Amino acid sequence: MLEKSERPWGRYEVLQESATHKTKCIWVSPGKRLSYQRHKFRAEHWFIVQGTGVVTIDGKDSPVGPGDTVEFAIGVLHRLANTGTEEIIFIEVQTGTSFAEDDIERVEDDFGRAN
Repeated sequence: MLEKSERPWGRYEVLQESATHKTKCIWVSPGKRLSYQRHKFRAEHWFIVQGTGVVTIDGKDSPVGPGDTVEFAIGVLHRLANTGTEEIIFIEVQTGTSFAEDDIERVEDDFGRAN
């Protein structure tokens, strides 16, 4: 069975995992945001399916909504905030050499998990 996890900002489910990539579906609750984070071993590509929010990439904020895509290279600081009234749903494709949940350096976090 593939991994599912409840988080303080919402939840995620792993859809597919291999030695070369991992694919997740991620739900972010209204008014919540992910930690401001970066990864040492993976890059990420997001496809927004539902909802509206603001993505922060290396300190620059941009609005996102359905159909938008966002990419982060290894080491790039990033965050997604749900600014709407419904869940943001997005598909995340990770590529790199490790997809472990401990490959997260949290710079800021609303839930006290910063490194």
